Formats: sequence, C-alpha cells, structure tokens
Amino acid sequence: MGLLANLTGLLAAASLATAAGAQLGPGPCEDVAEASLCGGEDRPSGGLALIEDGRPAAVLTDPGDHPGLIRAAQDLRLDLERVSGTSPPHNAGGSGGRAVIAGTLGRNATIDRLVREGRLDISAIEGEWEAYLYQVVDNPTPGLDRALVIAGSDMRGAIYGVYALSRAAGVSPWSWWADVPPDRHDRLFVTAGARSDAPSVRYRGIFLNDENPALYGWVHETYGGFGHAFYEDVFELILRLRGNYLWPAMWGKAFYDDDPMNAVMAQSYGVVIGTSHHEPMGRAHVEWERYGEGDWDFSGNAERLSGFWREGVERIDGREALVTIGMRGDGDEAMAEGTAIALLEDIVATQREIIERVTGEPAAQTPQVWALYKEVQDYYDQGMDVPDDVTLLFADDNWGNIRRLPRPGAEPREGGYGVYYHFDYVGDPRNYKWLNTTQIERTWEQMDLAWEYGARELWIVNVGDLKPMEFPISFFLDQAWDPEAMTLEAMSAYTRNWAAEQFGEEHAGAIAQLLTRYTQYNARRKPELIGPDTFSLVHFNEAERVLADWAALEAEADRVRQALPPEYDDAFVQLVWFPVQASANLNRLHIETARNRLWARQGRIDANAAAQRVREAFARDGELERIYHEDVAGGRWNHLMSQTHISYTYWQQPEADILPDLATVDPVRGAALGLAVDGRAEAWPGAAGEPALPDFHRYGQRTRHLTLFDRGARPARFELSSDAGWLVLSDEEGEVNGTVRVAVSVDWSGLPMGRSEAAIRVTGSGGLDRTVRVAAVNPDGAIEAGRYVEADGHVTMEAAHFSRAIEGQAAWQVIPELGRTLSGVVAFPPTAPSAEPGEGARLDYDIHLVSEGPVTVEAVLSPTLDFRGQGGLRFAVSIDEREPVVLTLDDRDDHEAWMENVADSVDRQAARFEDVPAGAHTVRLWRVDPGVVFQRVSVRTGDVPETYLGPPESRRAD
Repeated sequence: MGLLANLTGLLAAASLATAAGAQLGPGPCEDVAEASLCGGEDRPSGGLALIEDGRPAAVLTDPGDHPGLIRAAQDLRLDLERVSGTSPPHNAGGSGGRAVIAGTLGRNATIDRLVREGRLDISAIEGEWEAYLYQVVDNPTPGLDRALVIAGSDMRGAIYGVYALSRAAGVSPWSWWADVPPDRHDRLFVTAGARSDAPSVRYRGIFLNDENPALYGWVHETYGGFGHAFYEDVFELILRLRGNYLWPAMWGKAFYDDDPMNAVMAQSYGVVIGTSHHEPMGRAHVEWERYGEGDWDFSGNAERLSGFWREGVERIDGREALVTIGMRGDGDEAMAEGTAIALLEDIVATQREIIERVTGEPAAQTPQVWALYKEVQDYYDQGMDVPDDVTLLFADDNWGNIRRLPRPGAEPREGGYGVYYHFDYVGDPRNYKWLNTTQIERTWEQMDLAWEYGARELWIVNVGDLKPMEFPISFFLDQAWDPEAMTLEAMSAYTRNWAAEQFGEEHAGAIAQLLTRYTQYNARRKPELIGPDTFSLVHFNEAERVLADWAALEAEADRVRQALPPEYDDAFVQLVWFPVQASANLNRLHIETARNRLWARQGRIDANAAAQRVREAFARDGELERIYHEDVAGGRWNHLMSQTHISYTYWQQPEADILPDLATVDPVRGAALGLAVDGRAEAWPGAAGEPALPDFHRYGQRTRHLTLFDRGARPARFELSSDAGWLVLSDEEGEVNGTVRVAVSVDWSGLPMGRSEAAIRVTGSGGLDRTVRVAAVNPDGAIEAGRYVEADGHVTMEAAHFSRAIEGQAAWQVIPELGRTLSGVVAFPPTAPSAEPGEGARLDYDIHLVSEGPVTVEAVLSPTLDFRGQGGLRFAVSIDEREPVVLTLDDRDDHEAWMENVADSVDRQAARFEDVPAGAHTVRLWRVDPGVVFQRVSVRTGDVPETYLGPPESRRAD
C-alpha cells in the first residue's frame, strides 16, 4: 500500500515519480515498471496487448461474481471502445488470445483456480479491505495465450482495479460528469509483472448538501427527481474516484423514502450509504416532517422517536451502511441548552438497543458513526462516554479549519476516528455555494494533520451541488486513498497532473496555473463575501492590483481555450474557463461599484461610466450563466450555475442576484477640473485643507499618483509645475477627457540624505488652483544588502521569504500558494512536541529600520483552530535577542472574532516592542505548538493604512 493516484502508466496506481511530475498517460515501452501500461510499436517482452491495431482485448468476468463488479467490467469494455474506437469482443474466442480477466477472490472460478495452481500470488491482498492486484498471466485458460488478471480482495477492490485500468488507458473519472474526452490509442500494452494497491482511509466519501437551487433544478429536469437513475451516476463517479461512501442530498429529500431503489442500487454498486450529522438511524431530516408525531424531543417523545428510528434501521435491511447515532435539534440546530450529556448518553444507548433488536446481533457488529459537529463536540470535550466501536467523526468549522483531532497519545479506538470537511457551507458568516473557493494546499495541510493525529477511519467532504467542485473532490479522495504518499512534493505536482489527465500534456502547465490562481484568489475572500468595500481604491493601488490579477487570468483562460482542440472545449469551460471568467467578473462588478460611489462623492463625471461598467458586469454575469446552462455540452448542465451570489446582506443567500445601488453625477456647466491624490478619499475642490501625497521613501512605493478628472460638461485643461528638480511628473499639461492619472516619482540620484520637501502646483479649468505637498526620505547611512528596509511606516515580508530557517524538533516547509498573497510556511512533522518559546525551530527575517521607537510586529497566519484542545495554538515573536512574546491562536470562545478570521481567511496576531533603535535587526518567528501556518510578517513603525491584503512586500537593499 502506498501509491498515489492512477494517473499514468502504473496500472495499480501512479508512482511517486508520477506525482512529482513524470509524464502522464501511457509512455513508450522502454524502461517501464512491472504491470505498467505503455504504448508504441513494439510489444514488451511477456506483455499483453490491451489494444493492438485498434482492437481492444476482451474483458471477461464470472457470472457468479458480484453484480457491481460485473457492471464495472462493462464500463471497462465501453471505455476501451472509446479509447480504441472499436468494441471489445464479447468472449475469449474473439479476443485473439488475449483478455482482461476481472473478478473477486472467491467469486471468479478462473482466478480462484490460478491461485490454487500457484500462478497468481494474492498474498499482498488476501484478507485486506478493498485491495486489488494486477498480474499478467500466461495461458490462464484454454483459448487464451495471455491475460491481465485484475483480482480484488472484495467487490470494491476488484471494481477499483477495473476503473484504475480505464483511468490509466486515458478515461478520466470526470468523463461523464464534466465531458472530458478520452484519450485515443491504437496500441496499448501491459508489461509483465504484478502490482497491488489498497486504500489507507477505510471510508472515503462525499456529501451532497445545500443542493437547492442548482443541483435540485438540474436533477429534476434531467431525471425527474432524486431517484436511483440520478444516484447511479453519482455511485459510478464515487467508485471511479476510489471513494466508497455517500451522504445523500437531504434538504427536502429522503434517500430511502423518495425511491426504494436508491438503497438497492447503492448495494449493487458497492457504495456505502450514511446519513448526515443530524439525521440519525438512517432517517432523513424531512422524514420526521412527513411521518413523525409530536416534537423532535427525546426527553418528552422518546417512544415515538424510538419507533421512528427503528423503522430506519429496519429499512437498511442488512445492506452495507454506516449508521449515524446521536441527536441534534430539529433543523440542524443544537438539541438543548448547554451540554446535556446524560440525555445524549441515554439517546445513544436507546439507539444501540434498537440496532441490536433489529439486526439480532450485538450493536458493535453494525458500523456506527457519531458526528462531533458544532456544539456536539462539547459533549466529547466534556468526556461523554461513547462505546468504543463507534467511529468518532470530528469536523472542521465549516470553513476548512479542523476543530478537533484525537488527543495526542489517546488510546486506539475500535471504531477509530474520522473528519467531516467542507467545500461548501450555508451559515455564518455567510454562505459559500457558488464556485470552488478551496485551495487544495489548505485541504492537504489540514487533512495531513488529521492523518498524522490518527483520524484514519472516515473522511467525508461536503461538496454542495457536486459541480463545480470537481477538482477539489478529486484531490480529497486521492489524498484519502493514500495520505502518506500525498507528500508535499506530490501535492505540489497534483494540479498539473490533474490538468494533464483532463486535457492532455501540451497545455497542462498553463491550465494548472489557472486552477491554482483562481482558487487562490477566490480563497482570499469567498465571492459571496466580497463587496464594494473589500479592496481599497485609495491605498497601495490594491483594487487595481486585484483587477490586474483577474484580468491576466481571464486573458490566459481565453488563450488556452483557443489553443485547445475543440473536443476539450466543453470540459475546459466547465472546469476552468467559466470559474475564471465568472470570478473575475464578480470582482470587477464590486470594484466598479466602489469606484462609482467614491467618484460620485468626489463629483467625478466618470462615476457615470463606472456605473455603466457595473451594469455591463451584471449583464455579463447573467450571460456567463447562460453560456454554462445552454451552450456547454448542448445544454446538459442547465440550472447548475443558478446559485445566487450577488447582493448578500446577511448570512443567507439573496432570493435573486440584484444590481447594486449606483450613483449618478450631473456635470457642472462648462469645463471644471477636479483633483484627487493617492491615500485620500476626498477630492478638491470641496475637501478641507491642502492635498498631500503620502511620503516617498527610497525603499518604498516607487510611484504615487495625482488624479485629474472632469467635473463639468466639457473637457478640462490642466497645468502642473514643481518647485523641486528631483520630482518627476509623467505629464505637466494637457486635456482631461474623463480622467488622467499623473504618475509622480523621485529622482533619487539628485536627492540629499534625510527628508526633503517639495510642492506641486495644480491649476486648471474652472478655477482649480491647489498645491500638493510632497516629501521624500532618503535614509542616511549604509544598509546591508539583502535586508528588508522600512518605508511607508512598515517593513513587510512574505513568510516564505525568510532570511534563515532554523530547525529544532521540527523542520520548516514552504507550502506553495497556500495563503492570500504568496505561500504558507509550517513546521513538520505536525506531531512534533511543543517547544519552549525562544527555543527550537524559528524563522529569521533580517530588516533595517530607518526610524526609532516602539514597533508592532504583526504575524498573518492561516486561521488554524486549536485541534488539540489545549488552550490555543501558540507561537512566539522576538526582535534580536529580546525576550520572545508568546501569541496564541484560537485562545478564546469569540464568535465575532472567528467570523472575522474565516471571512478574511487569515488570523492576525500582534506583539509590541518598546524602544527599538534604528538600524539592522532580525525579526524571529518561533515555533511553539504544531499546526501554525505563517503567511506574512510585518513590522509597523507608524500609521499604515488598513487594506484587505495589507501593504505590498517591502523592498530589500541592494
């Protein structure tokens, strides 16, 4: 066990070399590993021709095998037909002496005979959970010269082996669900040898949730409802992704009750069914509304609730299921005020008695899970007694931050531990349901914590409508298959490999960058949380930089779309182009709304043009939705992008997307010039006092701007003059037809040391005559090369740009792209014990301060929660040899602070240091507790304007 994902030639799974970036898809047949798939003209010695001259091998099963395996084998036949262009023969007689023999140990006579004859070594899979084996066997049965045997330790093991072969041959698991075309091959060979694989996490699955209106509308139009026809397509996807578990759609829906065939087909396919964290004993939430009597209150209605639950267990009828136990309040709320441990223990005892009476076996023989979701975790924290065979399912905070993991050194549980994770959520501080906003880098970091701390029995993720979460679903289930193989290097290569699997090798790098960047930008702040006030229009050019980021992605997505072969277009639009375009457009809509409102307050005629751009963006949003619903794949995905996402006013989604309120400016008569400056929201004439640009610093922002704009009905004229030769203006006179931004910079070669002051006189139409004050600071003395230099009141560094990384009991690793502005830095292994502040591992940042006095060191971190339950996660900050100051994440039960952190996607912690002299210093971030992820560190020496992303990274002396 221990291979990552079947994306290349290895039939059992891709090797770690593949995860690190080896070629995807079948390569040439030289120097291949055992039981690998390869292509080319030459048949490998002892190999099997899976496809030869366009003709695929037969796929053979035993009629006595499990129905799920026989069905998957039929999928393999269809997949090989799609890859080769020719239908496989129906039997060995038409196979040209070659075949794939797929089956389950004990259910396939040919495989069992080969085992008895000693020609198939099953020692690697016998008795294992969901394991499978590939081996090329000579003369396996009369009429066959050679066969690839796919043997499963159980039905799902055999199914995974079958789908792994399809995937290796070039059929993506998303072939149906995202219209990914298969690769085409005339010749594919399986080399001689054997290979086996099996999962590490026992139950691996997805939760369809928050499924109205998008998934609901599509399912009802496509299938007529959430019946077995729909779920069969979901089951196949889960199995192709090597998952085995499903929490079905639940809001107003009941998996068992809506269509009795749902459960029958789940058993046939081999997918384990559970119910969500507040749906105990196999009963859907809506079923109490349909059939329940009285209140959803065990203390006052135990008899009716017990009968209701008994019917749920009876309905499972011996099928494979994970039974959720426990109880929450009606409507996904808390069950009671406070923590009613005795009541919940009574409920669990009653539920287990029901299980025993219905099954006739000890309750421990029925797999059960207790979900420690939201307030239910308090019961666990306060020591509630739960039978050892029950799986304890920890949860994240609904925003991707795991709340609790098994206690370090805890005794192993028979039922083990699991994690319930989220890619979608409805609730505080705001719903996020529209597009994928999950960085796989954060998922990897958090689920790696889960694995290392012993949560290894069950991993399930809330995927909302399923689409458009295709990419993170793939990653989550691949990591769950073998967490130890999903190393940092493997995770870093994953996006490119996934892109190559869907779209081929040629454009994989560019597509991977699009996937990485759009999820990183969406993770900075969920689209539903972005508003006109998110990004600053007046400080650090923040809004302009955000728009430039998105515009570059839009252009690149268009370029790649044009470069891809036409058969990839439907898949590319769904998986890449649409989320890039839609996200960029939404950011543009909000920033243009902000411009309209600010410019209207300033009296700028361009406020009207900004309003028109908002209207255009709003219309573009609707047009993009129409493209997805009507143009992609002939309209087969109608409704799936119907989730509202504009004009939220509180946590719940709006009923419809609404055009933001916009302002209109009536021009004054004639020509009239207006003036605005960087760093100020006011404009002249009208604002109090004289305008001033923020100070220039030699190592600070290189360019500031004067913004000249029309206030009147006719274009205005302007003239600029400076009283200092070291000031450089991009324009000194001209006509304003809307807006002109004049760049102001400094010729440092002509500037003396210290502080210099100057003025720029601005005159123009309508009588404008203002003097803009300007100052520039050229620091005295030598500055050591490579040090970050204070300017604009701060020294700011990306965490990954440390000067030195000092190891202790843990070593530092950079997680590329994890964070709002660059990357994350975290100490590994995450299970290393806590260290004393000021000892052990640390990150050093060499800086130079040009001012003296008190400073504040602010660390920007991922909003990790105290998953150990030990009073918060600690780290320490120091300057030079000063005593480290210990800071703590998640050290208080403060809902408002938590909402701010998850909305901002960071946690900010700060320490103050007095009497820090000017000159060279080293800022140190000390590891104390595990799991702390650093994104940035900033030393504040003055008043720094507050902006969403913070100031740009400081410059280093050269």
